[in-house]
Parts: sequence; structure tokens; C-alpha cells
Amino acid sequence: MSKKIIMIAGDWNYPKMVYNSLIADFNIEHIIIDRGERTSTMLKRRVKRLGVVHVIGQLLFRIIAVTYINKTSKKRFQEILDANGISETNYPTEKTTEVTSINSEEGRKILKDLNPDIVVIVTTRILSKKTLESIHANFINIHAGITPFYRGLHGAYWSLINKDEEHCGVTVHLVDAGIDTGNILYQDTITDGITHRDNFMSYTYLQLAKALPLLKNAIRDIESNSLTSIANTKEAINNKLFYHPTLWFYLYNRWFRGIK
Repeated sequence: MSKKIIMIAGDWNYPKMVYNSLIADFNIEHIIIDRGERTSTMLKRRVKRLGVVHVIGQLLFRIIAVTYINKTSKKRFQEILDANGISETNYPTEKTTEVTSINSEEGRKILKDLNPDIVVIVTTRILSKKTLESIHANFINIHAGITPFYRGLHGAYWSLINKDEEHCGVTVHLVDAGIDTGNILYQDTITDGITHRDNFMSYTYLQLAKALPLLKNAIRDIESNSLTSIANTKEAINNKLFYHPTLWFYLYNRWFRGIK
């Protein structure tokens, strides 16, 4: 039986790729665009957790290394998208609503008014328990890493850094109030698709290509009332959270270990 599906998405191109893939098989009735938290708020939290010097190194990585990678890898990015039929076409404007925060009263009201059965979360802030409990729906998410081993950001990169190719991949999971701690629905690895041309940013495209069929499987499972999941262990709560590398960490591993 068809279920009412909406998305909650961050304001950039990655969620558009997810939307354009899903609409080939499902009717996505609405997209709530969360504008995201202020950069200053995120930086203050990072500094408190990681320290000033580390966060400065992360900022330098994003300003220098990521800018260089994005500029020199456009052809590889497009090659992955084309090979997997992934489009960056914009959403229909009549299907979108922007909110300052999905965790606000405004955000929860919109959710209640839409009253979906399935909510696909794509690169947005952590949803609060109050938001998750505001409606009776299955919240599902694509995580760019294998949980519970690689929670946080850029799990494929960190698994390669750790010589852990077995856990270089992607997870589709139910969303709870933790950070990538929800029950696991599907997982797959990307190691068979990595080439010498791939890098920190293209891993994300390879992960998306593997995740989209898994996400569709999860939606079909919900629609057929056959959804099964695997609970994360305590490891999911106690395990390390991964962030962006510092510039000097990235350059060392790129130059001396060949991990781009």
C-alpha cells in the first residue's frame, strides 16, 4: 500500500539528488528545507569538543583542500552521477517549504499538518526527540558510513585511514534522537567502486550511488509492512564520532599514504 512520503533536507545539492532518484519510484509529496544552524554555533560546539587548534585545522582543510578537490574532480563527480542516473535538478517550488529549524514549533507544526507515513532525512540537523515524537511516522536516513563503527562525517574516508576497508560504505537506518545510532535497515560497501581518481569528496558520490537502491528498499519494506531492522549496540553510543580532518592530517595521509 502506498504511503505518504516527505523529505526533510538541508539546503544544497545532495538532497536534490536523493529526491530525483526517489521520484522515479515514489511520490514525494513535500520537501521541508531546513536552513541549518549558524556556522558560528557549529564552530563553538566543535571548539568545545575538539579544541581551537583542531577546529582551525578543519577550517583550513575545508577552505584549501576541499576547494582544490572540488575544482579538480568535477569530471569524476559527473562520471559517477551519470553512471548511476543521478540528477541534480532542482525541486518543484510548489513542493517546498523552508524553515529556520525543523526542531522549532514552526517545523513541528508543518510536520503535523503534512502528517506523513515516511520521512526521509537528508543532510539536515539532528532531529530532537520532541520533533521525532510529534508525528507517527518512520524517519529514515542515509548515513555516509557503516554504523556503529563510523558515526559522524565522511565514514568512507576514515575507514580507509584506519585500514578498515570492510567498513568503507554506507548505511540506511531509522532515525532516533542520537547521532547515527538508529536501528540499521541496510548497509553496503563502496570498495569495489573506488579508483585511483577518487578522493575525500568523490567517496560521498560513490556512497550515494550505493545508498539510493537501499533507501528505496527500505521505503518498499515500510509500504509492505515488512520492515525489519538491526539494533545498534552500546558501541553505537560509546564509539568515536568522526569529523572533518585537519589540513595537516589530510596532507600527511595524502602525500605519504596515498589516501586522497
